[in-house]
Amino acid sequence: MGGILNGRAAIITGAGGGLGAAHARVFALEGCAVVVNDINTESAQAVVDEIVAAGGKAVVNSSDITNYDDSMQAVKQAIDAFGGVDIVLNNAGVNRDRMFASMTEQEWDIIMAVHLKGHFCITSHAVHYWRGLHKEGKQVDARIINTTSGAGLQGSIGQSNYAAAKAGIAALTLNQAAELGRYNVTANAVAPSARTGMTSAVPEMAERMKKPEDGSFDHFAPENVSTLLAWLASTEASEVTGRIFEAEGGRICICDGWRTTDGVDRAAAWAPAEIGGAMKTLLERERPAQKVWGT
Repeated sequence: MGGILNGRAAIITGAGGGLGAAHARVFALEGCAVVVNDINTESAQAVVDEIVAAGGKAVVNSSDITNYDDSMQAVKQAIDAFGGVDIVLNNAGVNRDRMFASMTEQEWDIIMAVHLKGHFCITSHAVHYWRGLHKEGKQVDARIINTTSGAGLQGSIGQSNYAAAKAGIAALTLNQAAELGRYNVTANAVAPSARTGMTSAVPEMAERMKKPEDGSFDHFAPENVSTLLAWLASTEASEVTGRIFEAEGGRICICDGWRTTDGVDRAAAWAPAEIGGAMKTLLERERPAQKVWGT
């Protein structure tokens, strides 16, 4: 095995199946040593066995990504097994879909824990490691790759918890890029559209994303997303940071962020009754956001 990730090591969360497993296989094919993190150790071991059988390097890690202390073990394992870690790819996720009016506190909290806190814990320990190397004068060329969603970028009916967490991940990515560049650490995120365990659980999505039987291009194959992430993880991508990408099939896009318009400025205080006219002008001038999924 060898390619654009030769000599690099990655931690990939939720890599026992779906997108995470695809990422692990593609990274390994490109020469990356992979820590396959998943709470399902049997599934993670199967991915590791496949990579090793093909001549790659991989180990299983079962650290709880929502537990700060336990998540440190993933970074320690990468250092012990491969001599260091260059990439953290935060992929793990769950769904607890519900209309907002019916959502429970538990359904809200688990999404925030797995997605938002899960993107913090391992990455925090890796950043401490990279910052330490940088302060010692050692070379650092590290990558944080986060997983957001179209739901987080524009909203999604029945997924207010998931959308809020994924929006938080997008904003977190921008902050990480702005703060960590001084240590030669880049941060980017991807909003993938691919066939996974979560999409397969929704009948209409499963039907739309199923693998073609005629051998034609598999548009929703998760590996189509993995190739973009492999490039972002490589040394070639050292100048690309603070970007949110969308990846589906053979299409790669950069998502434009929130932008402030010229606005309406009267250079004096507004009275509440005067806001209506200003609002009409603002709405006439705006470029509407993409529609919320499901509307």
